[in-house]
Amino acid sequence: MGLILLSACTLTGKNGKDTMEKAPVMEEKLSAEELGKLKKAYFASGCFWCVEAIFESVIGVKEVVSGYAGGEIDNPSYRQVASGQTRHAEAVEVYYDPELVSYETLLLVFFDSHDPTTKDRQGPDRGPQYRSAIFYIGETEKNLVDAYIQKLKDEEVFDGEITTEVSPFTKFWKAEEYHQDFERKNPNQPYVRAVSIPRLNKFKAKHPELLKKEH
Repeated sequence: MGLILLSACTLTGKNGKDTMEKAPVMEEKLSAEELGKLKKAYFASGCFWCVEAIFESVIGVKEVVSGYAGGEIDNPSYRQVASGQTRHAEAVEVYYDPELVSYETLLLVFFDSHDPTTKDRQGPDRGPQYRSAIFYIGETEKNLVDAYIQKLKDEEVFDGEITTEVSPFTKFWKAEEYHQDFERKNPNQPYVRAVSIPRLNKFKAKHPELLKKEH
């Protein structure tokens, strides 16, 4: 049981909610009007607790929402997605200011914060819900993604074949509220301590120039 606690993003307490002691959090949420003025991008690269925290550390990213994308049913629950049967990926919706951070930089953040060569797996988490995926909006984003992946291949950045799924964005379903800002609110949760925080720190050490001052 101890090994499982350290190795699964899906581990939570009763009714699917984490039972660890939570850290006090001061939140300043943007209004719908403020969010409406920003651009959005959609990525999946393993447990969304990890991915959300990484993107939220980046200059120009104003809000990140954890949710589900790329699946086959409407309004899926965490339990359904975790079963791997809906084909949804645990994904994030990134609200960003294009005057402060470009889409190309978001691609850098995406590829430099996970292993895109492990199909349907990221770290200890396995299944299609943890696949590497980019959900592009429009041909401009698709062309940027294709060019970036080709550049990675040409430069042989990764030893294995890049398995990142590249598909048009269709629908994003926001995850249950207890998943939002999970890593920040639950720093002592076993998976967060063993996987999420080390993954975030690895990215921060690699790209200090991209980090907000508080990071």
